[in-house]
Amino acid sequence: MEVNDTLVENLCKLACLEFDSAGKQEIKKDLQKMIGFVEKLNELDLRDVEPLLYMGEETNVLREDIPEAPLNRSEALKNAPMADQEYFKVPQVVKNPDGSLGS
Repeated sequence: MEVNDTLVENLCKLACLEFDSAGKQEIKKDLQKMIGFVEKLNELDLRDVEPLLYMGEETNVLREDIPEAPLNRSEALKNAPMADQEYFKVPQVVKNPDGSLGS
């Protein structure tokens, strides 16, 4: 697979990232190394190798889910940086139709 400037530009747009030309060249070089590594792996004969489901022998130890009394509203809100009497308040992150963040 060829890593060219167009591919790097498209990947930057998809990832919503902006780089100067030096940064793009560095990304291009890194992508070429990664793709070269994967192409090298594709050359291996893995017909007799069973696929791994897990990388290690460890298993996930789970505890029993025991219901407990929930926090009451005032207890839940007492350490909140911003709250009104009933809700957590968070800064607005979705823009208004005009592009502003204010109410």
